Amino acid sequence: MHALSIPTWMVHISSVIEWVVAIGLVWQLGEVTGDRHWWPLAWGMLPALVSALCACTWHFFDNPPALDWLVTVQAATTVLGNCTLCAAAWWIYRQTPTET
Repeated sequence: MHALSIPTWMVHISSVIEWVVAIGLVWQLGEVTGDRHWWPLAWGMLPALVSALCACTWHFFDNPPALDWLVTVQAATTVLGNCTLCAAAWWIYRQTPTET
């Protein structure tokens, strides 16, 4: 846990908390508005959350070589998360009625 300073840990932890809250808010937006097209965005945010949790776990244990596989999982879930967020944004865009 000594790999990062206290302020850096504060940023890491608050970012994870913010991401969890954002996922919940996006889900609630879909429920409150009755527009379920927002729900894929909430699901699409999960791989990025997994990525952040991998980074925090690796740093928590002081970046040991035995956990180097977490870096690979983090990278993979970051790419997956970017793709799922892009797909969810496209889905929302396609479902939005256009005015003519």
